[in-house]
Amino acid sequence: MPLPSLESPTTAAPDGATDPRGDAQVRTGQWLVTEGTRWWFDTSSLALDFAYTGPVPAGPPAGDADAETLHSPADLTAWLANRLPSVPASDRDLQDALMLRGSISRLALAASASREADAHDIDLLNLYAATPDIPPRLAGGTVQAGRTEPRTGQALSTIARDAVALLSGQTLGRIRACDADDCSLIYLDTSRAGNRRWCSMQRCGNRHKVRAHRARASATR
Repeated sequence: MPLPSLESPTTAAPDGATDPRGDAQVRTGQWLVTEGTRWWFDTSSLALDFAYTGPVPAGPPAGDADAETLHSPADLTAWLANRLPSVPASDRDLQDALMLRGSISRLALAASASREADAHDIDLLNLYAATPDIPPRLAGGTVQAGRTEPRTGQALSTIARDAVALLSGQTLGRIRACDADDCSLIYLDTSRAGNRRWCSMQRCGNRHKVRAHRARASATR
């Protein structure tokens, strides 16, 4: 199945899902383009959204040059702008981002398949998570504490900490792969019943309904 390419997430999108790690509404998801079709893919996880800025599993695109979207520091800055605004990324930031993304991708895939995680990927994720992240800040004060804009490294640490939370506790068993035979996308199942089946109802869920309808129609002829 061709890998999806990423489209700018600035277009209005569905509301974020309720994160089982808390009651807060988290803004996740991004527009993807697959075989010319634009559709909304909400992984329900900041870390998994970040993983899908490139090929999953991590590595060279499998015959799809558009699978990689972070070609330059500017691309990384643009992706973070609508999620974790920070100062423009550097070449070093991009290298760090790609390393972190690879670890998140491999660890999430292992979790979705109930495989043992690679210790090196765990160490790398923990390393990024241990660096300073973007601290919470309440608006309305009179004194500016710290930098006006976070560094890109802080944004990456925030993503890494989200991945640590994703890959531990109650969410670990909710990292699922799409049920469609021709789709391998993974996501965090945040449904109350834990019964999400599709990467997107707009895409694989709808195709399943169409196929089921055709099968029923054929059976009645």
